[in-house]
Amino acid sequence: MSGGQTPLIVGAGPAGNMAAITLGRAGVRATVIDRQAEAGDALCGGFLSWRSAKRLRDAGIDLARIGAHPVHRLALFAGDRSATAPLPETAFGLSRRALDTAMRERAAVLGARFAVDTVRSIAVGTVQGERHDYRTDAIFLATGKHDVRGLSRPRIAEDPALGLRIRIAPSSELRRLLEGRIELHLFDRGYAGIVMQEGGSANICLAVRKSLLAEAGGSPWELLQMLGSENEAFANRLSFASGCEKVDTIGAVPYGWIAAKTEPGLYRLGDQGAVIPSLAGEGMGIAMQSGEMAARCWVAHGSGGAAEFQKALRERAQRPVRAARLIWQIGEHRRRGGLLVRAAAFAPMLARLAMQASRI
Repeated sequence: MSGGQTPLIVGAGPAGNMAAITLGRAGVRATVIDRQAEAGDALCGGFLSWRSAKRLRDAGIDLARIGAHPVHRLALFAGDRSATAPLPETAFGLSRRALDTAMRERAAVLGARFAVDTVRSIAVGTVQGERHDYRTDAIFLATGKHDVRGLSRPRIAEDPALGLRIRIAPSSELRRLLEGRIELHLFDRGYAGIVMQEGGSANICLAVRKSLLAEAGGSPWELLQMLGSENEAFANRLSFASGCEKVDTIGAVPYGWIAAKTEPGLYRLGDQGAVIPSLAGEGMGIAMQSGEMAARCWVAHGSGGAAEFQKALRERAQRPVRAARLIWQIGEHRRRGGLLVRAAAFAPMLARLAMQASRI
């Protein structure tokens, strides 16, 4: 049984890494437990808002050095309608592999230690892994959309949301389409975000209702083709895929959920604290903000600060999560999605205000 009074961080994504970086700056050497020795390319989080970019710069990470693709405009699509609007400030497209690797390296420079282990369950004061059990008075839970036994989030939706992602190899024509912008394609019961990342590849991330996947026979590729048959612009982007790309999936994402309370000594970070609908592009913002807040709260109050932190995160996250959920509810209906695009075309400032409202 390994132990100590420093917090254990479970998960080396943006939330956990930002917590480790913030603790390191305060002179605390955190231990981060993750399943992988090196960062993988996670399903969600390929877009960094302007606020997320600032947080990364403040943390000592050079986005240009790691190849982040600048994004200046939003393009909205619904059926045969489209609209564009400028972003309030420059955002970026960047793969999770590149982002998480850079954040891990920065955390390590500041003294963080990384333990490769698969966490099986968590109880008050104890993290049970496959290789070791870890004891501490404070646990930072930063496992993203994946739950750990003993700390599952409620899933009560009759038609739950599923996440899917493919990455398309670079091409000059694809670059011409996506250069400098992020695209949001609205469908009946779902949406897709498309952005160029480092090296010119295109990241396509979807959130769709389970019933929509069922109509495609349960096949992610059949679903993509079905959506393309009804949406010309989306089909155009898919035409650059070889058909051999891996489709990453995750089921029953509790979009809109925010932790109302927590257990003693447990700090819930990122999606374990608040799950913003991904069309807002602010999941990374909540992850990094929560990691920074949790670390500062622990430095000030120790394990006893968990309840105070969770309350503060809930208060900070409510507005952007509610704004994103409202936009999602409008956009996932065919007729309403078209009206949303028409409104953005008529008054781009409305889109700008919506983008501002969904930032943490």
